[in-house]
Amino acid sequence: MTRDSPHDLLVLHAVRITGFADTPVIAHRYGLDAAETEEALRDAEARGWVGHTAFAGTGGWSLTESGRVENERLLAAELARADGADEVRDVYREFLPLNALLLQACTDWQLRPTAGDRLAVNDHSDPAWDARILHELAGIDRALLPLAGRLGSVLARFRGYDTRFTAALARARAGEGAWVDRTDVDSCHRVWFELHEDLIATLGLDRHAEP
Repeated sequence: MTRDSPHDLLVLHAVRITGFADTPVIAHRYGLDAAETEEALRDAEARGWVGHTAFAGTGGWSLTESGRVENERLLAAELARADGADEVRDVYREFLPLNALLLQACTDWQLRPTAGDRLAVNDHSDPAWDARILHELAGIDRALLPLAGRLGSVLARFRGYDTRFTAALARARAGEGAWVDRTDVDSCHRVWFELHEDLIATLGLDRHAEP
């Protein structure tokens, strides 16, 4: 049976997986009330778990080191209550080969090596090159669907990664190239990065220690 997550956990976790975002974005991530989210963030700030930074006319919340520890403590307890650790670990193992494919696809979207420059920027003037990458992303999209379904059957907060990825890919295939790899839109890369962060946070892993 899928379990719903407590409000305060969702707020803290939204800060974790978005990395740096202001209150409306944090609230939107899990469809939370903005006022209640602001209250939860202020409480977390008082506990030393998050901090708010403003610069160049923008501002946002980010986790402190103690907030990261608290986030992972809450996630571990939630996963234990859901009795879903084995399933999430199995999905994570299947995710890793797809992660390598996604990273390569994004690199190829940004770079198109030439005889004289292996780091030449992809100017998207070769439709066959771009079409190959979009085809690879479509394969990743299909592979993500059952994995997302398995995760969502454990915890409701895992739902939506597959539909977001599919939506981003559809826009990229319609000619909006930013939806492959930009970080300021809900692109394929951004959705994938959040899922990756969600998995390692939930399992208490170190991204830099991955195989």
